[in-house]
Amino acid sequence: MKHNKERAESFLKTAGLGRVAEGFEKYIATNFIHHNQYFEGSREALLNAMQEDHNTNPNVAIEIKSCFSDADKVITHSLVTKESMQIAVVHIFRFQNSKIVELWDLAQIIEKDSPNKNGFF
Repeated sequence: MKHNKERAESFLKTAGLGRVAEGFEKYIATNFIHHNQYFEGSREALLNAMQEDHNTNPNVAIEIKSCFSDADKVITHSLVTKESMQIAVVHIFRFQNSKIVELWDLAQIIEKDSPNKNGFF
């Protein structure tokens, strides 16, 4: 039986690497909402945005560096690689009945010449 940590990681790898509809069908609840300031907060809006991003600027790789779970929440800290950039991303998932019902995502492009030598990871 999959635990919520495994579900969150599998969703990121499935939907984030181009199989968006499959990831949503398998892991996202029908009453899902999200908290990304750039899109309307509905399930359909995020599905469409992720599909459009994959079509125009696909992710090349997603490396989940850390994953934490507490009760109904899972937090991942990931490195997302695209052709033109790398992005550090934190996702916060809330689960209900083994499905993701709520999502927060916080992302920052990794600057190649940052003065902070500690990096994101």
